[in-house]
Amino acid sequence: MAVTGETDAEPEGLDPTGDPLLRTRLAPPERPGTFLRRVRLARHLDRALTTPLTMVNGSAGAGKTLLVADWAAGLPEPVAWLTTDTADQAPGIFWTYLLQALRAAGVPLTGGAGCPAEATRVDRRTLTCLAAGLERRDRPTVVVLDEFDRVTSPEIAEQLQFVLHHAGGGMRLVLVTRTEPLLPLHRYRASGEITEIRNAELAFTVEEARDLLSQHGLRLPASAVRALVERTQGWAAGLRLCALAARQVPDPQVYVKQFEADHSTVADFLLAEVLDRQPAGTQDLLLRISVLDRCCPDLVNALTLRRDAEPILAALHRENAFVHYLGDSWYSLHPLFAEILRAHLRERSPGLEPRLRSRAAQWLRRSGALPDALAQGAAADDWEFTARAVVDDLAIGQLFTGLRSEDLSTLFARMSPDVEGPAPDLVRAARELGRRDLAHGLAHLQRAEEELGRNGPEPAPVRLSCALLEALAARLTGSPGRAERAAEQARRLRPDVPEHLLDEHPELTALLLTHLGSARLWAGRFEDARIALSAVAGSPDGAAMALPRWEALGHLALIDHLNGWSGRAEHKARAAAGQAERYSLPQRSGSGIGPLVLAAVLVDRDELDEAEALLDEQAASRPVVEDPVVEAARTLARGRLLLARGDARAALAAAEATIPAVVSSPWARDHSALLASAAHLAQGHPELAREVVERVAHHRTARAVAAARARLAQGQPDRALALIDGLPVEDRPGPAVTVRATLVRAQAAHETGDHTTVGRLVARALQDGRREQLRRPFLEAGPWIRPLLSTGRLRHLAGGWLVSGPGPSADGGSTDGGSAAPGPHPVLTVEALSARERDVLRGLAELMSTEEIAADLHVSVNTVKTHLKSIYRKLAVSRRGDAVRRARALRLL
Repeated sequence: MAVTGETDAEPEGLDPTGDPLLRTRLAPPERPGTFLRRVRLARHLDRALTTPLTMVNGSAGAGKTLLVADWAAGLPEPVAWLTTDTADQAPGIFWTYLLQALRAAGVPLTGGAGCPAEATRVDRRTLTCLAAGLERRDRPTVVVLDEFDRVTSPEIAEQLQFVLHHAGGGMRLVLVTRTEPLLPLHRYRASGEITEIRNAELAFTVEEARDLLSQHGLRLPASAVRALVERTQGWAAGLRLCALAARQVPDPQVYVKQFEADHSTVADFLLAEVLDRQPAGTQDLLLRISVLDRCCPDLVNALTLRRDAEPILAALHRENAFVHYLGDSWYSLHPLFAEILRAHLRERSPGLEPRLRSRAAQWLRRSGALPDALAQGAAADDWEFTARAVVDDLAIGQLFTGLRSEDLSTLFARMSPDVEGPAPDLVRAARELGRRDLAHGLAHLQRAEEELGRNGPEPAPVRLSCALLEALAARLTGSPGRAERAAEQARRLRPDVPEHLLDEHPELTALLLTHLGSARLWAGRFEDARIALSAVAGSPDGAAMALPRWEALGHLALIDHLNGWSGRAEHKARAAAGQAERYSLPQRSGSGIGPLVLAAVLVDRDELDEAEALLDEQAASRPVVEDPVVEAARTLARGRLLLARGDARAALAAAEATIPAVVSSPWARDHSALLASAAHLAQGHPELAREVVERVAHHRTARAVAAARARLAQGQPDRALALIDGLPVEDRPGPAVTVRATLVRAQAAHETGDHTTVGRLVARALQDGRREQLRRPFLEAGPWIRPLLSTGRLRHLAGGWLVSGPGPSADGGSTDGGSAAPGPHPVLTVEALSARERDVLRGLAELMSTEEIAADLHVSVNTVKTHLKSIYRKLAVSRRGDAVRRARALRLL
């Protein structure tokens, strides 16, 4: 059985939170010396190698796990074993463990397998790569998911079904469960592709029970064995428990009869025959540790106020007294046993359980096990301690990033509103601001700050946590001054914060810098914003830093785009997308600004369908309230797309949209004015276009280009040229701006008859635009440019990316050798219309309405609209009449 080899974990840590994976969950349990191998079930399990899915479904204690572990031990195929946990209802946790189980089994994974960082999401690419890798293997991999009933998430079931289906014959999934899993079992049953062992089959027969009792050293008459099997209905745990207890009494046969007659519940049996047989001190120890999910001797000593926990735990484990050894001195109680003990503890010592949990929480926090400490503190209803632990340990940033964010948010959702103090209010503020609930978040933050002011000096970590939330509040409200004050406060506090806390929580500083950078960006201080954001983007990789790095890269991409550097913007936006994909970051966990930048770049490249798809996808995951930078970026990108689609009225509405913020943004104001100017110009109102562009204060070249285009539309080429020629040398925007400026110069020269200058300027624009595939500037230039691109050197420069035909290669040569030109189809030529598109075009020529065309062609109105969009794109027009005229000119009608 190939489960003994152990492989390295992911480079940044054994799990996305930095905590070690529980290795005992990745290996099958050891079979006790009294284990009975049941041949009939082992033979049935052999069918699992011929069907994609196997389900071993039975009640607790039915012997499922040991049965499968014994069967798997004899397999030549690699076996990946994972004992699931209640936390595995979160996809990120589940797939982190399953990927590690495969590695432990020696199954190589492709580089795309990733490392989920959020509990609520795993990227589909991770699953696709996993399924593809398994499908390519020469022999199947057996994947055993033990205690799968603990996984109740439909999302995980759907993901597991996806991998199982696409892995084909490369995966054999064995589910060990108490309940029916959420997989589509009916399909597997209908096709005969499932092996099932259910509760009735798991039940011990009389012969098997006799052999089991014999393994325990008990020789009972057949009648006694038969009676015991009938009483327990062949339940494996009941038989074993009875055998364990019976061999301790002088007359086992009498004991079996008494058990049969007097004990009707497992709780009675466990309390009487396991707990009561221990010394009083050991009983007390078991009752006290029942509140723990796992324990070590030092923790047990803290709960029991004794010093001998280590030998007692070791003895209980050796005696199979339902105490399991997890490795590294950690133990756990059998869950059923622990539950019964907790009930008995509440009955025997009312009120003791919360005190034990509080004591455990304090010990766990001191030992660095903060997640366990928080869980115990919450279970004890000790919210002052729990909130204080998050704030004092600088873990408040984990409410925004990392695998624990959703867990922490859910945990603190149970906190009573009656709990008061700076720490509880800071945690409440973090929860609400993280969910973009500004009203409640700001109210909690204000109350926390007022309490901090009344209570006198607080520890530096508390005030630093407050500074982080202040920076976030400033970002969300568009208040750059507030962000600078928060950053300055954080700078002053850093020397007073224990260095080890800052090292353990780099996400706090990264988040604060990201918020500061976003606020500076909103203020139009691009270089200052770049300094803060670059510090985050250049930080060491890892799950804890994934979200701030994602956001920082997205904001840096926006700065490049606003300055006209489309290629640089695309590079950073795609790097941000790679960060989100690698760590399975959901859009809702951050700003998600990268897709907006990519959409804007795609609009400049005239790849409008792709841009629209990105904007629609990002809009579907947007939070209720966004920070102003993201809202402005979305509005402008959507407006540019609408303008490119020919909907100038909607583009103008987008340009006039109000972005709520404490301080208005100069770049948002400028770019809205530029968009409005272009929309007015498209509507045939050059006076309005020129008037609105006068509001642009900072983007001088872009302003001059827009104003010059308006002058050209008014028949004033000399005044247009003067606007461009008057630009200062130090204003150096990127190609997305300079190409447009060059084309304005060329158009002015064209209208004054200076054809030599026209050719030179258009050639320069083509050279600059080709590097970044900037097609929109040439489409916006107007019809005058089309004849110029049909012959000669200009045709050669435009070929392959702007017009059909060969073009220059990357090394300055030609693509005449049949090599494919980069990018999509050229846009200044006519892409072939489909037969159905020609039918729709004929309807337009006959002045039919959209509804009439749909009825005539027997298709839906939406289908006709889709064809119209495609026709407009292919003919490079935006109106019906223009489409008909263009089609007639090209002899398509």
